[in-house]
Amino acid sequence: MGGFIKGEPRTQATLFPDRLGDYPTEENEVRVIDAFVDSLVLSDLGFKTVPAETGRPRYHPSTMLKLFVYG
Repeated sequence: MGGFIKGEPRTQATLFPDRLGDYPTEENEVRVIDAFVDSLVLSDLGFKTVPAETGRPRYHPSTMLKLFVYG
């Protein structure tokens, strides 16, 4: 995912004793969406997965697709 804006990993500790990945339960649909989108080959589906060399970096298409599907 080089060249794209990189978010914080869900395993990173925060100021609180919890990790971000601990907030949704194991049965939460967000985990299914995360696993499903990670299993897709986005370039075969027509997504631009090579970032532009100029301008401000974008968010990775898989991150945006996860937000879109969840929303």
